[in-house]
Amino acid sequence: MTIDSSLSSEAYRQAGVDLDSAARVVDIARAAARPTQQPWQLGGLGGFSGAFEIPAGYRQPVLLSGCDGVGTKLKIAFMANDHRTVGIDLVAMSVNDILVNGGKPLAFLDYVATGKILPDAFSQILSGISEGCQQAGCALLGGETAEMPGMYLNDEYDLAGFCIGIAEKDELYPHLDAMQVNDTLIGLPSAGLHSNGYSLVRKILFQDHALAMQTIPEGWTHSLKEELLQPTRIYVARVLSLLSALPTAVKGMVHVTGGGFYDNLPRALPARLSAEIDAGAWRLPPIFQYLQALGGLSNETLWHTFNCGVGYILIVDPTQAQAVLAHLNQDAATRDKAFIMGQLIASHNQRAEVLIS
Repeated sequence: MTIDSSLSSEAYRQAGVDLDSAARVVDIARAAARPTQQPWQLGGLGGFSGAFEIPAGYRQPVLLSGCDGVGTKLKIAFMANDHRTVGIDLVAMSVNDILVNGGKPLAFLDYVATGKILPDAFSQILSGISEGCQQAGCALLGGETAEMPGMYLNDEYDLAGFCIGIAEKDELYPHLDAMQVNDTLIGLPSAGLHSNGYSLVRKILFQDHALAMQTIPEGWTHSLKEELLQPTRIYVARVLSLLSALPTAVKGMVHVTGGGFYDNLPRALPARLSAEIDAGAWRLPPIFQYLQALGGLSNETLWHTFNCGVGYILIVDPTQAQAVLAHLNQDAATRDKAFIMGQLIASHNQRAEVLIS
C-alpha cells in the first residue's frame, strides 16, 4: 500500500502541527549551528544524536553537565515580540554554571517547545543561541523543536538548554579546604537583571503600575524593553583566561542567579566560613533602584531576588587579589571592571551565611 505523504501532512496540519514549518526550522538550526563548530565535534547537526570527542591534553578529564531555562523573562520577549536575545540567555545560564566548577564548555543542546512554529521568531531564537555558543566557545551540537498545539499558546514557547563541559579532576572548584578567613570576594558586573526575578519584575512594572514596554524612566536614555531584554553576560572567556594565567589565585566561584547573594554564595563555601559583603563597594545599577522604589522592596528582598549588578563572584587568595583584578580589567571598559566586594569571615554557627552591610 502506498501512502500519500501530502495527505498525511495535511491531516497533521489540521490537527495543529505544520510539518513544512518544522522542516524550515531544521534549516534555520543548521545555519545557526554552522559558525559554532569546534575541532572536537564529530559530524554536523541533524542526526538523531550529536557526537564529540574528548579534546587532547587532559590528564584526568571530568565531564560536567548542566541544564537551565530562561524562566518568565520569556514573557517579556512575547510582550515585545522581540526574540533576539533570549537564546543568549539560554546558553549563558548553563555555561556560567559549568564555569563555576572550572569547566570549559564543549557542547550545547537546546529544546524549544511551542504551540505553533513561527519561523521568524525561531530564527531570532536560534541566532541568539548561536551567538551565545560562539561567546562560550562551545559547539551547538543538536536540539529539539516540539510543536504541541493545545499545550502552549500559538505565539508562545518555552526554552531549555543543556551543556556539557570538561575540567581536570584535580582542578575542580570549589577548593573548600583551601578557603580561609580574609579570602577576598571579587565581583564581575552583570548586564542588568540577567534571567532571574522576572516574575516580580513583571508584577511591579506591568501589573501594579501598568507601564508600557517603551517607557523611558526618568534619567534613563533607553526604554524598559531594552533594559529588560539585555542578555545574560557570558563569563567563560574572561574567567578561563584568569584561571590559566593565575592558577593558584582562585579558590571558588559563584554564578549569581535565582536567590541572589543569600542563596548562591553559600553553595560555594564550607560550613566554617561565611561571606561578608560591602554593599557600598559598587553602585547599585539604575534598574534595581527603579524596581526597589516602585515596588517598595526591602534591601533584603532585593539581595535575595536579584544579582544587584554582580553576575559572577570569585573567591580569591588575598595575596593575589590585586593581580586578579589587573588581569580581569586589562581590556575591560569602565562599566565592566571587576572590583573587590567583600571577604570571608568565620561562621558563628557552623553554617555558611551571607552578611551584607
